[in-house]
Amino acid sequence: MKEYRHLNAEEIAQLRAQACHAENWDDILVAPAFEPGHVFSTRFSGCVRLGVFEKSFSLPGGMHKHAGLYHTTLHNVEIGDNCCIENVKNYISNYRIGEECFIENVDVILCDGVSSFGNGVEVSVMNETGGREVLIYDRLSAQQAYVLALYRHRPGAVAALEGLIRAYIDAVKSDTGSIGRGVTIADTGYLKNVRVGDGCKIEGASRLKNGSVNSTAEAPVHIGVGVIGDDFIISSGSRVDDGVMFSRCFIGQACVLGHGYSASDSLFFGNCQGENGEACAIFAGPFTVTHHKSTLLIAGMFSFMNAGSGSNQSNHMYKLGPIHQGIMERGAKTASDSYILWPSKVGAFSLVMGRHVQHQDTSDLPFSYLIERQGVSFIMPGANLKSVGTIRDARKWPQRDKRHPADRLDCINYNLLSPYTVRKMLDGKSLLERLRAVSGPESEIYAFQSGKIKNTSLAKGLRLYGLAIDKFLGNSLISRIQSAPAASMDELHAVLAPGKKDGDGAWVDLAGMLAPKSCITRVMDDVESGRIASVAALEAAFRALHADYYDYEWTWAHRVIEEYYGVDLATIDAAGLIALVERWKESVVTLDNMIYEDARKEFSLSAMTSFGADGDKAQRQEDFLQVRGALFEDDPFVKSIVEHIAVKSALGEEVVSYLRQL
Repeated sequence: MKEYRHLNAEEIAQLRAQACHAENWDDILVAPAFEPGHVFSTRFSGCVRLGVFEKSFSLPGGMHKHAGLYHTTLHNVEIGDNCCIENVKNYISNYRIGEECFIENVDVILCDGVSSFGNGVEVSVMNETGGREVLIYDRLSAQQAYVLALYRHRPGAVAALEGLIRAYIDAVKSDTGSIGRGVTIADTGYLKNVRVGDGCKIEGASRLKNGSVNSTAEAPVHIGVGVIGDDFIISSGSRVDDGVMFSRCFIGQACVLGHGYSASDSLFFGNCQGENGEACAIFAGPFTVTHHKSTLLIAGMFSFMNAGSGSNQSNHMYKLGPIHQGIMERGAKTASDSYILWPSKVGAFSLVMGRHVQHQDTSDLPFSYLIERQGVSFIMPGANLKSVGTIRDARKWPQRDKRHPADRLDCINYNLLSPYTVRKMLDGKSLLERLRAVSGPESEIYAFQSGKIKNTSLAKGLRLYGLAIDKFLGNSLISRIQSAPAASMDELHAVLAPGKKDGDGAWVDLAGMLAPKSCITRVMDDVESGRIASVAALEAAFRALHADYYDYEWTWAHRVIEEYYGVDLATIDAAGLIALVERWKESVVTLDNMIYEDARKEFSLSAMTSFGADGDKAQRQEDFLQVRGALFEDDPFVKSIVEHIAVKSALGEEVVSYLRQL
């Protein structure tokens, strides 16, 4: 507890001489070492607590300002040591201000009545008319929001989870706002019922009302010029700048919103970016990115998504209102000027091009192209598996995770191939085989729901899905073999036994986290029964599932390997395992060669069309080299593909050699 004392008569006289005024000087308490020499033109009312003013602030351009109070009005305010508060046009009321804060040229900062500072705001996500409301609070994760929004078939569990959140909300309610240590608030208008964390910079914001800015010294938040925000929570490491307007929004860790972006009733989780465009009632899972002024994301769920310019969706068919929703599964992206009519569901890692005016569900055909030609939606199953862009995306996401490692709210699994996506490929492979069996192998076009699949696309899809399935199952098998050295086949059979009983059924993607559905069901049962009795315990349960991903993955892969290849891993001999490893190696090399050839297109002469504007072919190539930094064989990504082929081939040989010795 910090010690304070009353002002003495000499200090009061000096403050009066420096144009200060107090309703009651006895209500002002100061730190023992307080000196009044840096307090000018300040009005005090209510209970005021002041620290010392001993340091100076170094400002850009070489300017220095000494800590103190200058031209301000304070009511029921506690100020930590070495703060500089200057030119408050109206007043600061009912706030605790931490040490070494710099507050300058603001209109008003007040806490009016009891507030939960944005905690407990209901966000009508995905359905504008309600029904999927998510209670936002300081430590909301993408996984918690997913079950709140989408597990409405478990009303008891949702109600119990909301109860846990409301208990947290009750604990943070206060009639006093707080501003943390080392905060800068400058050239800012209206702040009402806003809690500000350590290290935050609020510079030029127009209005912030009823919110929490959960900045930390390690991962500070920046809020910039012209920002208007109501009923919100902003998480650590995020940046909101340049005229952004948002209401009833949760902005997760390391998000960036800027350039006039507009959002309402939306959730943005780790590493999302929104610029220029608009969001309404969206669930933006991790790494949802939209940069273009003409892009609208509405009433949908997205993750690992990149929205092309002019992307748009419709949730209103002019009948019962904006009641429709859509889901673009992880990694799905839209090309420029794409359009989707909700309700629709786009499969994982798919590309949407053109205008799709019929309801689509390609969830069992992941890694596909969904292309519109003359008003007809054509599906190219698996086409994205050989795209260099898909591999580049998968590599860049973990490298672009800007969240501070000490405290990450969202559990994010970056794996391109997983039980979640491979199960869909297995189902997609069976679906394509049924289509060909029903319509005949010679059919030029196969009808699937409201879309069409060409014969050649179906055949390529079957091959690509087969290669990707072999690759994933082989990856999982080899990882298990390498996990523990075995001196005999009996020991290896023991190593290959699954370690988890869960995992061999359906899997779900909880907005970035991959887990067996049975495990999520058990967590929800524990919430509903009260065995999980706090939001912290729920957070821990999700983290434990996330940490054990590879054990659950092997349980799933073990069963699928036995079913798909017709083997028994409890009795399989070395020759049988060698055959599976050889099949894996062939699939990896084949897919990598496809990606290699796809990358080559980026270095073709047609790709150099706009280079060397005034020169011949040689000058065009030289201009291309100077701009891009390398030609095909020397490109770092191309080199990484070649290296990957060599590394995986060597790994295959190493495992085969090991198995032959058993």
